[in-house]
Amino acid sequence: MHIRTFRNGDEPALRAVFHSSVHALAYKDYTAEQLDAWAPRQYDAAQWGERVRGNQPFIAEIEGHIAAYADLQASGYIDHFFVAGAYAGRGVAKALMMHIHQAAASRGISQLFADVSLTAEPFFTKSGFVVEARQRVEVRGVVLANARMCKELSFQVA
Repeated sequence: MHIRTFRNGDEPALRAVFHSSVHALAYKDYTAEQLDAWAPRQYDAAQWGERVRGNQPFIAEIEGHIAAYADLQASGYIDHFFVAGAYAGRGVAKALMMHIHQAAASRGISQLFADVSLTAEPFFTKSGFVVEARQRVEVRGVVLANARMCKELSFQVA
């Protein structure tokens, strides 16, 4: 596995990872209507591209294929953290989370936080995050449950 920075042109592949992650992994925790609202088949490619370019995510590749991606904003917010369904359970999420922690340390970020799906909540909990608040968010007129999770970081000064 190789983790690299975002490159222009990654946008369509990241959309495919996002769609796969939502529909192949979150179906146990959300209804079909909720999944379709969260990750519809039809989407605005320009809007998607703008958001992804703004997030500048880290990309996890396995044998040249994009398996997952996640970002870390200057505030410590993780806006996107998605693993394609075919790569779930293969250590990709763990490697990306370690990369985010390393990036946070190098940037002097002392707290991570994210709005985490019910599906991802056990992984974030295992990664040391705690639930700060339970939320109900509306996406395209459909309500989805998630959790605001956070983690305080401590750094060793060399």
